[in-house]
Amino acid sequence: MRYDVEMRRVELPAGPVEYDETGSGPPVVLLHGLVMDHTVWDEVLPLLPAGHRYLRPVLPLGAHRLPMKPDADLTLDGQVALVADFLDALDLTDVTLVHSDWGGALFLTARGRDERVSRLVVLPSEAFDNFPPGLPGRMAALAARLPGGAYLAARQLRVGWVRRLPLLLGQMAARPLPDELVRGWTEPLVRDRAIRRDFVRYARTRFDRTALVRDTEALAAFTGDALVLWSPDQKVMPPEHGRRLADLLPRARYAEVPGARVLSMLDAPAEVARHLGEFLVRPGLTPRSGSSASDGAP
Repeated sequence: MRYDVEMRRVELPAGPVEYDETGSGPPVVLLHGLVMDHTVWDEVLPLLPAGHRYLRPVLPLGAHRLPMKPDADLTLDGQVALVADFLDALDLTDVTLVHSDWGGALFLTARGRDERVSRLVVLPSEAFDNFPPGLPGRMAALAARLPGGAYLAARQLRVGWVRRLPLLLGQMAARPLPDELVRGWTEPLVRDRAIRRDFVRYARTRFDRTALVRDTEALAAFTGDALVLWSPDQKVMPPEHGRRLADLLPRARYAEVPGARVLSMLDAPAEVARHLGEFLVRPGLTPRSGSSASDGAP
């Protein structure tokens, strides 16, 4: 069995989404990147403080097991709506939303759909005009446009020395990614044509760079507390973007995880857990106007 725990499932307008849930208290929703799933957080989750409800949805970004509806909008705009629909479907309020790698959910404020989000945590993520990000992002976009490219790319990622190349995952993590972890991420793409269809729909998004910058800068209107936890020693998500996001968010603080790359939760899980845990429990974190805490199952 691929997952260590039984996954929950919620039906959204775009289709079914699996998610893992543990704990009780104010909800913390941990997101992941392209061709990854909730397991990217496996090393951090046990180190986080009790008293919170941790939810890890598996977004339809290529490592999901359940195909979306054939007519689902899985472009960037559709994926942003899907995150908001997930929060709505579970009736989550006072959410701490944790971003990593994929930056689409940063646009909830620009779309007017961040009313359930009280706090933001931003690890190295796409932002401003950095969509798709760096060499790995451009290679994913290229694979989506070639016949059979998604299947071939998934197979290539399973070969250790190949995935460590800068064009693939070599710039994403400082430590070699375990074979078992990457095999889990790529299994849906390898075995299911419908999953490859979903991946291609997102990876073929045509990005308007002016709009991307505008939608990122809409975060200036986000009034909740924020933590920008960046990794300065990597190139995929520009180091200056971390400082720029922290300056943009009115109530943000900035911290760094030296030596880590984009996937800092895998490179330095204890350090990421420490920063995230301190942010979750520090005094003065109050819900944004109009929201209230949620501490039970929907």
